[in-house]
Amino acid sequence: MRFKLVPEPPADLDFVADAQRAVPLVPGSEDDCCARMLDRTNLTTRDEARTWLTFLRALGLAEEGKSGFTRTRADPDREFLAAQFEERVFGVPVVLAVLEEAKGPLSTEAVFEQFREEVPTWEHHKNPNSWAEIWGERVEYILDWCVLLGLAEKTGGGYVAD
Repeated sequence: MRFKLVPEPPADLDFVADAQRAVPLVPGSEDDCCARMLDRTNLTTRDEARTWLTFLRALGLAEEGKSGFTRTRADPDREFLAAQFEERVFGVPVVLAVLEEAKGPLSTEAVFEQFREEVPTWEHHKNPNSWAEIWGERVEYILDWCVLLGLAEKTGGGYVAD
């Protein structure tokens, strides 16, 4: 399963560890977990916390069971996170392939233009007037996460594969 929700990347990976520690070891409801994240991080809205909870699941740092959400004991080091990100987040392999095939740096817009065919059709129907904006932002976040995780580099001209 690949997860689609990607939060705006933090300044550094320390935030990922902080967010993971906010998820309880004893199962909790989504509401409880989001409240803990809001209390223990600098996130300001429940939507941000929910996105982070889903993203932590994608990274293998949290899981959802019958009784609720729990923190995993995985260590959020860069290599582990990069592998999980590439394997479990929707669109990452395509974005990385676009960068690898490019002859030079690409802007976010150029990457999105090559990615737009990957956006599921139902997303077009779900948000007919804003799907391109939503997914353009998501591609930008994927690119910035790729940089943070050492999978890509940001140059003055755009993004390149690392």
